[in-house]
Amino acid sequence: MSIYLDNAATTPLDPEVFEVMEPYLKDQFGNPSSTHAHGRQAKSAIEFSRKEIAELLNCSTSEIFFTSGGTEGSNTILRGAVATFDIRNIITSPTEHHAVLHTIEDLANDRKLNVTYLDVDDQGHISFHQLEELLKDISGTLVSIMHANNEIGTLTNVERMGEICKEYEAVFHSDAVQAVAHYRHDLSKLKIDGMVASAHKFHGPKGTGFMYINKGCRIKPFIQGGPQEREMRAGTENVAGIAGLAKAMDIAYHDMEKDSAYILGLKNRMVEKLKSSITGVRFSGDLKDGLYTVLNISLPASEAGDMVLFNLDLAGISASGGSACSAGATTSSHVMEAIRSDPQRTTVRFSFSKFNTEVEIDSAAEQLAILYSTN
Repeated sequence: MSIYLDNAATTPLDPEVFEVMEPYLKDQFGNPSSTHAHGRQAKSAIEFSRKEIAELLNCSTSEIFFTSGGTEGSNTILRGAVATFDIRNIITSPTEHHAVLHTIEDLANDRKLNVTYLDVDDQGHISFHQLEELLKDISGTLVSIMHANNEIGTLTNVERMGEICKEYEAVFHSDAVQAVAHYRHDLSKLKIDGMVASAHKFHGPKGTGFMYINKGCRIKPFIQGGPQEREMRAGTENVAGIAGLAKAMDIAYHDMEKDSAYILGLKNRMVEKLKSSITGVRFSGDLKDGLYTVLNISLPASEAGDMVLFNLDLAGISASGGSACSAGATTSSHVMEAIRSDPQRTTVRFSFSKFNTEVEIDSAAEQLAILYSTN
């Protein structure tokens, strides 16, 4: 049996999404910037998708810009905000995705900006009190905090974050890659200046995403060239990917309550199975109120620890030691270090989707228990 439990890295394409994409990969291949019939057909697909996404997020179509994914979106918003506004200070957390952390490091070095990393507790929650105290004392500030952590699943109250940033006139960017289409975002109410999403995290295609940029926070573009995406993102649009993105979001919003309850049930099932079969097992992040698609497991020190992912893979089970973007890294996870996790323990991230089954959960939990019972 092949079991895929690494859905935080990427999700399988929904068959309904592929059906929507297929015509634009075959017959409807026009360049959306062309003015002839083939081009207009492609352009129409993009604008229909933009309208559909804007309606789901309760924002204006003029605030949605298509990208290649979350990394490009975060680079665009962070770099654009620094270049456009009088940004002298950046506030973030040590548990952000590297797409944010490395971009901020580069900006700080290039433009001599002050960067402050908020304290996080052992579940990865940031300190709102610290944020407010910092914003009271400084101006010209950009705040970048993710909605849902990709390694431990901890959620940030983006509504509260936005209110604080608004009060102190700070620009607020949120990496919502793990949260979009898993939770509902009403952008007419949330005080977010920029937010990014990636289609392949919710059963859409890889290489396609979008960024929301509040109409009151227009920034300079990151990618220069043609006038595509209202001159915010140059380059010929991925029409098939954009159509697939919109369809994937539509499905996710339509089935969200049903799917989220089902996936949470799978997560809780694995928790109980592991509690009863592995002595000393722990769970990182906020297990009670965290992201329902992610379960980060901390295993006791064992000879099996160094080889656990390899042995799971041999057993046909795909899981992760953390972010897929850190694959091959020789250092420990920056997220686990930030929450002061015991470095002697082994971390495994299982992440779930609507396509997983209880049989798969039971099999994976049993296999992990076998690996640890022999050591």
